[in-house]
Amino acid sequence: MLRKILTVLILVPLAILIVALAVANREVVTVTLDPFGGNDPALALRAPLFVLVFVFVLLGVIIGGVAAWLNQRKWRRAARRLEREAAAARAEADRLRQDLSVRDAVAPRSLRPPAA
Repeated sequence: MLRKILTVLILVPLAILIVALAVANREVVTVTLDPFGGNDPALALRAPLFVLVFVFVLLGVIIGGVAAWLNQRKWRRAARRLEREAAAARAEADRLRQDLSVRDAVAPRSLRPPAA
């Protein structure tokens, strides 16, 4: 319940801010990626400013997510290694339990020699 309230408290103002940004920046702008193009650039993009802002923010989020994912490679590798070790330990414990139950079935504890 608290999580839903916090989500609403964060997302509603954020949505209002995004709508306000879009309404205030409807002018079409030209983004030129050709530094030597002069008046007739070879590579230019014309779009409303808010669209460009949203696209660049989205690109930043994607690039940041990929960078974080690549940076966490060693932790994922360690987790896989530890998972293999835990599975091997569980398998060995199960094998030892089976050996113990077989040994107890063959020689019950009551027939063991008394301790000295």
